[in-house]
Amino acid sequence: MQFIDTHAHLNFKNYNHDRDEVIQSAFNNGVKYIINVGTDYKTSVESISLAKRYDNIFATAGWHPHDAETFEEDKLLRLLEKPKVIAVGEIGLDYYRNLSPKEIQEKVFERQIQLAIEKKLPIIVHDRNAHNDTLAILKKYRPDKVVFHCFSGDYTFAQEIIKLGWCISFTGNITYNKAQYYSIIKDIPQDRFFVETDAPFLTPKPFRGKRNRPEYIHYIIETIAEIRGKTHSEIAKTTTQNAEKFFSITEKT
Repeated sequence: MQFIDTHAHLNFKNYNHDRDEVIQSAFNNGVKYIINVGTDYKTSVESISLAKRYDNIFATAGWHPHDAETFEEDKLLRLLEKPKVIAVGEIGLDYYRNLSPKEIQEKVFERQIQLAIEKKLPIIVHDRNAHNDTLAILKKYRPDKVVFHCFSGDYTFAQEIIKLGWCISFTGNITYNKAQYYSIIKDIPQDRFFVETDAPFLTPKPFRGKRNRPEYIHYIIETIAEIRGKTHSEIAKTTTQNAEKFFSITEKT
């Protein structure tokens, strides 16, 4: 049984003392691929560097809304040309912390969507307390491939994303309160979801409160399997195939 962790931040300082061990342990415990996600120039470069070191790690490049004020288009364009960069992200809006002014968040989000469309790359969306504006901007451009990472919306919002042809990614937070996500997970079409750890954040039960690791992805798989009435291996296979198709991973290996 194999899994794909579609969103991790293994370049973060949380792993400075044992990064290689964490990565190798993930591969030894069924993780087929890890997608390491950039949040600004520095972290995107670090993600690309990590992908160079490991055959089964891929990278993304993008400016998170927290870092929107530092956005440099020419740097992003250069990063998107690097080998093993398979998506633009994570990008979007964050009205919870508002570490960048809303108008700058929105402007940078729009421009990165445009560049992703030009480069024919999938988009990884960060959306926190900004559902309506995030959706409005995306609908303005209608990119082909969009995934809402660490989905936090309600059932109605999930259904709207699905109707637009986009995807949802589930993290460890679904293990905290299954009832909150039950209907969303139960009704989502089989080809529209995959899984992620968002490591080092959102560690699933039974390790909540500790640093997350890609190998913990199977706790998220187990929760989805329970809700959908499927086996662990069936959900692992479904999410792996969905992620490979969405990110065109099989074309790049």
